[in-house]
Amino acid sequence: MTKRIVVLGVSGSGKSLIGKSIADKLDYPFFDGDDFHSQANVNKMRQGTPLTDEDRKDWLATLNAILINNPTAVIACSGLKPEYRAMLRDGLDDVTMIYLKGSIDTIWQRHQKRDGHYFNGRDMLESQFATLIEPTAEEALVIDISQNADSVLNEALMLLGKH
Repeated sequence: MTKRIVVLGVSGSGKSLIGKSIADKLDYPFFDGDDFHSQANVNKMRQGTPLTDEDRKDWLATLNAILINNPTAVIACSGLKPEYRAMLRDGLDDVTMIYLKGSIDTIWQRHQKRDGHYFNGRDMLESQFATLIEPTAEEALVIDISQNADSVLNEALMLLGKH
């Protein structure tokens, strides 16, 4: 069983819920990537302004350091582009990525049920989908999120067990 896991997906795909559930089942520490954004990044997202590659650079380096410094860990992180995922893996050869794949309509419906999250509006979600370069099956375990959260979690644990 892999010791370092990154749960990927656009905002609202269930990264935090599934990542925390995996961590609880495996007794690993959980880190929500959202908690490590700079205040400047949070402010941009609150205003509905998408982050740039430059905005994400220090944030991804911080998440990579968490992986390096924790022999077991689960991190929730959007990881929208191959270069972001490479930054997360930098210096490590034992990171398993799980990509929570869903349609914009499914995820937008979930967004509308969230209270108090700084990620603001359909335009922001659409910008994430526009930026997203989906990981390949070689890069990540891919799970369809149109099923309920328990089914997603069970599939993730089964795939991790085989990996």
